[in-house]
Amino acid sequence: MSTRSTRRLLTAGLVGLSSVALIACTGNTPEAQKDTVVSQAAPSGGNDAPGPKVKIGFSAPAADHGWMAAITNSAKAEAAKYKDVEMVVAAGTNDVNQQISQVETFINDKVDAIVLLPFDGAALTPVAIKAMDAGITVVNVDREFDSPFAARTTILGDNHGMGVSAGTYVCKELKGKKDAVVAEIAGIDSLPLTQDRSKGFKEALADCGLKVTNRVAAEFTVESGEEAATNLLQAAPKIDAIWNHDDDQGVGVMAAIKNSGRKEFFVVGGAGSANVMREIKAGNSLLRATVIYPSTQGADGIRLARLLVQKKSLGDLVEVEVPRTVQLYAPVVTKANVDQYLPAAFES
Repeated sequence: MSTRSTRRLLTAGLVGLSSVALIACTGNTPEAQKDTVVSQAAPSGGNDAPGPKVKIGFSAPAADHGWMAAITNSAKAEAAKYKDVEMVVAAGTNDVNQQISQVETFINDKVDAIVLLPFDGAALTPVAIKAMDAGITVVNVDREFDSPFAARTTILGDNHGMGVSAGTYVCKELKGKKDAVVAEIAGIDSLPLTQDRSKGFKEALADCGLKVTNRVAAEFTVESGEEAATNLLQAAPKIDAIWNHDDDQGVGVMAAIKNSGRKEFFVVGGAGSANVMREIKAGNSLLRATVIYPSTQGADGIRLARLLVQKKSLGDLVEVEVPRTVQLYAPVVTKANVDQYLPAAFES
């Protein structure tokens, strides 16, 4: 049997096993968070105990905003916790060809694993498959490859879940006010992640009889956020709630709101930046909540790459293999729980 055929069989088995585990313990409702599974406790020291040396190559896009910078910084910090991990970090780049070259270098250097957040998942798929074919464990972060053969494990945020969480919170805060005006400041509309967030938001609002009355799109930057919010405020003389998809662009959004002098609505952020959480904690801002899109995905990638190379499993799962896909939860952060999430928040 060929290597590719063998891998297909392994892939199919792992998908089935990991799906069972993940369906039992993930979701975007409080009820789903209460679900429990029978777990197998790791022995004392467990997975954190030193093991065989693991050399990990790491590549991500340029840190041109807070969330992306936190991805790389959290990965570095996680690697530093383990004496058995050697991490090689490629310079952040938004040049697809340069990132492909970085992965080629990792392959030539015979690293044990590559943790890769691709600038463009489709464009990086062929070189990721090449790495896997060379026997290198690839962990895909955030932006998915086009082929299941390009990575052993994929770690994702939950964009649709962000929208659901934001919409559910808005419904709760507006307490069934059927004539409420709900506005949305999206990110880049052409991106699937933005489309998924908007879809989830719309679905959650519909569940309580509300809809998005006014919607504008920005570009995940401070400048675009301010421009989009200014346009929105001029177009909508009355607003009850605003969901802004991204806390980095939210710096501009809040500047526009301050300049307008308007205070009749509340704002829900997105991604979970530290400055937004501090405002929520202070309680003297229109910002009442934010929905997390974890910037810990890079750190999770490092940890899972180490486990995969050392042939260990996740201590809290009965399953003896690291899952093929891990999708992180999108919780709502409010004044009531902000202290739980603030330590891991990124700076905008």
